[in-house]
Amino acid sequence: MKIRFLGSGDAFGSGGRFNTCILVARESGSFLIDCGASSLIAMRKFAVDPNAVRTVFVSHLHGDHFGGLPFLILDAQFYSRREAPLTLVGPPGFRERLAQAMEIFFPGSSAVQRKFPVETVELPPGQTLAVDGVTVTGYEVRHACGAPPLALRFSCEGKVLAYTGDTEWTESLIAAGRGADLFIAEALSFARKIKYHLDYATLRANLERIGAKRVILTHMGPDMLAHGGEAEIETAEDGKTLAL
Repeated sequence: MKIRFLGSGDAFGSGGRFNTCILVARESGSFLIDCGASSLIAMRKFAVDPNAVRTVFVSHLHGDHFGGLPFLILDAQFYSRREAPLTLVGPPGFRERLAQAMEIFFPGSSAVQRKFPVETVELPPGQTLAVDGVTVTGYEVRHACGAPPLALRFSCEGKVLAYTGDTEWTESLIAAGRGADLFIAEALSFARKIKYHLDYATLRANLERIGAKRVILTHMGPDMLAHGGEAEIETAEDGKTLAL
């Protein structure tokens, strides 16, 4: 199983980075964790076939985390000629918000008949789903986005991958990341507290409690990027690939 950061930036592309989009490539089929507005562009840049993506898991309903889905769906319809099913998993309210986004960007697109089925699944906080060989659990975190935001914990192929999504510090991150083989964590700022977001200093102080085997920082804003050389934790960058 390989992890590739197609996008490791914040909402505003700080440092010239794409919006959040993480590819998990498996022999049995790939999935995305978040699909920010620039994700299809990132997939083109890094030569990732959109049709290889079978499932997309969305942490929360902000444009830099799910805004790429209308483009992914319409590319599959008009350019990539997708025929295989596509499953989209997100928090409560996801189905309605996605339809709204599609109608705003491309009026009429949400009701078009396609040659491939698109299944939208909602994952309530505290529940676990099995989707295409992946077990995912959602943990509610603290982020203002009009619907319950989630940290996500994935189990597949004998490995555990955890992801904070966007959130200020909350104790649910301990359960989400406990003992994970890889814990991908937001670090928007270095030490400055920003409401609804995680800073490196707070995360660093709690890593022993989480006990993850490997930690990678992502979603870094200007302040974090300016202090990146001071971090003792591995950082993501667009295109970074690792084996899990």
